[in-house]
Amino acid sequence: MDYKENKFANLFEKQKANQFVVGNTTYKERIKKLKRLKNALEYTYRDLLKNALYKDFKKPFVETDLTEIYLVIKEIKVVISNLKNWTSKQKVETPLALFGTSSWIHYEPKGVCLILSPWNYPINLTFSPLVSAIAAGNTVFIKPSELTPNTSKVMADLVKDVFNENEVVLIEGAVDVAQELLKLPFNHIFFTGSPAVGKIVMEAASKNLTSVTLELGGKSPTIIDETANINNAIENLVWGKHINNGQTCIAPDYVWIHESVKGSFIEAYKKKLEVYYTSDVSTSDSYCRIVNNKHYNRLVSYIENAKETDATIELGGHYNSNDNYIEPTVISNLKDDTLLMQEEIFGPILPIKTYKNIDEVINYINEREKPLALYIYSKNKRVINYVLNNTRAGGTCINTNALQVTNHYLPFGGSNNSGIGKTHGFFGFQDFSNQRAVLKRHTIGPLNLLFPPYNNWKQKIVDLTIKWF
Repeated sequence: MDYKENKFANLFEKQKANQFVVGNTTYKERIKKLKRLKNALEYTYRDLLKNALYKDFKKPFVETDLTEIYLVIKEIKVVISNLKNWTSKQKVETPLALFGTSSWIHYEPKGVCLILSPWNYPINLTFSPLVSAIAAGNTVFIKPSELTPNTSKVMADLVKDVFNENEVVLIEGAVDVAQELLKLPFNHIFFTGSPAVGKIVMEAASKNLTSVTLELGGKSPTIIDETANINNAIENLVWGKHINNGQTCIAPDYVWIHESVKGSFIEAYKKKLEVYYTSDVSTSDSYCRIVNNKHYNRLVSYIENAKETDATIELGGHYNSNDNYIEPTVISNLKDDTLLMQEEIFGPILPIKTYKNIDEVINYINEREKPLALYIYSKNKRVINYVLNNTRAGGTCINTNALQVTNHYLPFGGSNNSGIGKTHGFFGFQDFSNQRAVLKRHTIGPLNLLFPPYNNWKQKIVDLTIKWF
């Protein structure tokens, strides 16, 4: 495909020409790059990034440290500790029929990669995949979201400070920039965002048969049964739902509560909100805002749609357009065709549904797209295992939520509509690598005896091989 007229063609050609130089770097050289990135995040740019995210949507400094800076630094530490092993020969067994050979897997870089990162966790979801790409020996284009411009500007300065553009480059811009980049024949594309945009990315990638990692989202359910520790469930649920103001792909999107514990659930939820954010959440320094007016209006329309269908607002329901502020809101008695039950919420609104029998919940979940996350609160091992075995999801937490993303030894990613491919630790390294199969012949083996011309005794050897080897 001719891409020479593309406005990013020159940059692309620089990285393409440099890909084998980068790809042939040793694990020690890659670690040096990651240490430079770690130093920039932890010291040089840390305060600048925290201030930028606060300007973008009032994200609290502590929350930025925990959910953005720390997670990237932890990713780097995991890679540093393991990269020597990951990049070494991964020997595999040799079948007896291949006597005289040895085989191994060689992890080689895919080449020139594109990372399209979102606005909700712009630091983490830009630099974590970058860490994996560098670990695997790739060159990288980065296109962050235009919805967090202050953060994107600081990240651009950081990338320019740490890397040469023929190795890693960050390009700011809006949708038209992303569209132009997607016309280039990248070797791999890593996208984080909505399923709708993920389909556009995958369609663009298909024109060049480019491999993709799609970290998407969807409606992640939470189940709380009658045996659950309600105080523990609420402590985790309120945090997991309202951190980043609900703008989290793995946030609990809606909750199924056993009908016997609904009352205690609502009361405990209200008390925990006051503990975390005071009785007037709008004054809390620990509660950020919706990223922009467009997303604010979208969420308000969800609340208004619920009101029109006679849903019950159990908690909250207030909002203020001057500050893109939406109060933590819990809504019950929602019809299945309301916006809150049809769309991924991505905000501080929590629909709740009650149930009598767990099969009712499982049938509901399985009638819909596979979620990125599914959470279970229960003391009943039978129920926990029954839910795990009879539903499908990208990941699951039991008696907590959202913590699966913090363990870099677990694969993170969705399934079908909630994503393709996995990231974090070795799984991220693997996703940015081609698993090249290598077989080496050392001596003449039994297979040589079966080369043409074929005859009856060779057929007998083949028959024995099929039966016994």
